[in-house]
Amino acid sequence: MNDGGTSIRVVIADDQPLLRHSLAVVINANHDMTVVGEAGTGDEVVRLCAELRPDVVLMDIRMPGTDGIAATRRVTAAAGIGSVKVIVLTMFELDEYVRAALHAGASGFLLKDSHPDTLLDAIRRTHRGESPFAPKVLTRMIEAYVAQPPRAKPASLDALTARETEVLTLVGRGLSNDEIAARLTISIKTVKTHIGNLLSKLQARDRAHLVIAAYEGDLVHSTR
Repeated sequence: MNDGGTSIRVVIADDQPLLRHSLAVVINANHDMTVVGEAGTGDEVVRLCAELRPDVVLMDIRMPGTDGIAATRRVTAAAGIGSVKVIVLTMFELDEYVRAALHAGASGFLLKDSHPDTLLDAIRRTHRGESPFAPKVLTRMIEAYVAQPPRAKPASLDALTARETEVLTLVGRGLSNDEIAARLTISIKTVKTHIGNLLSKLQARDRAHLVIAAYEGDLVHSTR
């Protein structure tokens, strides 16, 4: 483990020791993040989060006993450790896993075959309050929602300005703040202001819940 200081503190939760070790090697090779703990079960990661207060957890879905979805729910709901951000990391891109992970409080969802650079970028983005999603996962989410019968737009979306609706749509597509700023030709500061307004108006806990709102409001129809 690196000697962290201001490093992003990461906990890895997976029932495969070799995978935990491999992820730790990749993460600890970077000066701005460090692995502070590893867990092989859902119950163990909940205990570690309460003890170590990490910034980000890489959470496997399928673990013995308490699974990753239930562990994510416990971690994000626990008093005192609710600021912990969870990235669900799995081999499975099934729609029910994605929806369950988001509703449990996960901030992002990546596949285990993601490139190491994608994983590191996801950790940094999650720490900044963004919500990274594997492109395959976003595509499947869009396809699943488009295939459903049209639904009435939630009343809360009616309170949004046209620009806020544009920003919410791009958040739902998985764009970062930098990408949203470039797409709309506005400053990063303005993007952050819009994100703050969206969180308040939609009573969303975090950016991941804005993604849910974008899908449930039928704002996302295609990928980038």
